[in-house]
Amino acid sequence: MRLSDLTPEGELALAGVLIFGVLAHRGKCPTESVEQVTFFNRLRAAYPDTLGLIAIHTRNEGLKRGAHISAVAKHRAEGMTPGAVDIIIPARVPLVCEMKRQDPTQCAWQDGQQAYLIAAARAGAFACVAFGCDAAWHALLYWQARHGDDCSGV
Repeated sequence: MRLSDLTPEGELALAGVLIFGVLAHRGKCPTESVEQVTFFNRLRAAYPDTLGLIAIHTRNEGLKRGAHISAVAKHRAEGMTPGAVDIIIPARVPLVCEMKRQDPTQCAWQDGQQAYLIAAARAGAFACVAFGCDAAWHALLYWQARHGDDCSGV
């Protein structure tokens, strides 16, 4: 991942996509999958009857890698969107969050992810990139504080 993509002058920031996490973090860290499992377990424990019920993770990555071409074509026809983010919480102001590993040098953008985030931000969503579960949780709390009852989970 190019850190220049994440600067205040970068295309993401100019479109209103927020960045959460410690960009200087280097070294051993959990995989993106482990971070996502931790985030969703935490969300479902904290908001079992609200946000935990409606939050979703899209499975675009696995379908593209190693999938049969006809299966990918079928999934796209059924609505799979290339670049869709890892965490989507539908609300009046939706939260769309791309989860990455804590160390930005150990992750990469998948095709369409930046374009998806930019389009979501321009459409009015709270769009962000979070480096790790704790950063995603911070994004969730910031989203709730910024948009109040529209996404409080209560």
